Amino acid sequence: MSVGLLAVVDDILSAALKASAKSAGVVIDDAAVTPQYVQGITPARELPVVGKIALGSIANKFLIIIPIALLLTEFAPDVLPYLLIVGGAFLCYEGAEKVLEWFGFSHGHEEEGARDEKKLVFGAIRTDLILSSEIMLISLSNLEEGMDIWQTLAILAVIALLMTSIVYGAVALLVKIDDIGLRMAKSPVRRVRHNGARIVRSMPAVFRAISIIGTVAMLWVGGHLVLENLGEVGLTITTDLLHGVEHLLHDLGPIVVWVGETLVSAIAGLALGLIIVGVILLIGRLRGHGHDGPDAASPQNTTHAH
Repeated sequence: MSVGLLAVVDDILSAALKASAKSAGVVIDDAAVTPQYVQGITPARELPVVGKIALGSIANKFLIIIPIALLLTEFAPDVLPYLLIVGGAFLCYEGAEKVLEWFGFSHGHEEEGARDEKKLVFGAIRTDLILSSEIMLISLSNLEEGMDIWQTLAILAVIALLMTSIVYGAVALLVKIDDIGLRMAKSPVRRVRHNGARIVRSMPAVFRAISIIGTVAMLWVGGHLVLENLGEVGLTITTDLLHGVEHLLHDLGPIVVWVGETLVSAIAGLALGLIIVGVILLIGRLRGHGHDGPDAASPQNTTHAH
């Protein structure tokens, strides 16, 4: 009986690894996006905050994504593309906001002083919900046919735990690597001290790069979700665009094809995100018309805090 149980576990693990392989790109995106949320908080709170976000990610997967995905695939599969379009549009909005902030257009976000831990954890969990949804739905779509609901549930549970461990283990390492460098810089061994000093000096550039990668990832993933799923609901011009890029670059190799599709998705995501930001700002001005004083522009009236 134990041999049979081990065989079942082995089958589940193998199926989970196989199904999640195609979501590896989104996992990288998730790991790149999340460190942005712990920048600016005190070092003593970095790991606790990462832990809270990781717990939120587990809750996202087990309490929201997996149950809804199983129900929808069973009873309303046609709804899934629309949900992915909404999720992709939200990521495009988040990415476009970050791009605008690079150019000084922050429209009221609180960037200075102590950061509100509850708000940044909520923002990170909210973004994780979109990225985790794509991870789980990609994995679900790559499961072999003929599995019953309990096998599917077990495999998705393994994927959820595995991906969360990978993403937030990497995030925890990234946010504490400067502390590791500081300890190395105090070592009595000269070479270790020099390497520690190099790590500490390089961390601002590393986090700047991570911020850029995370923003591009939001735009890429969000844009791709929207383009792909608009095609699923009948607007085939978007999928024709992606397929056209693939055919155009096919002879140059799979890496060039991937870069081309990623670039198109990111540009489309940025364009859509800027449109959404513009619409939200316009609605905000219309709703705030006629108000006196600074209330309409106060941070309390913003709906997004990083």
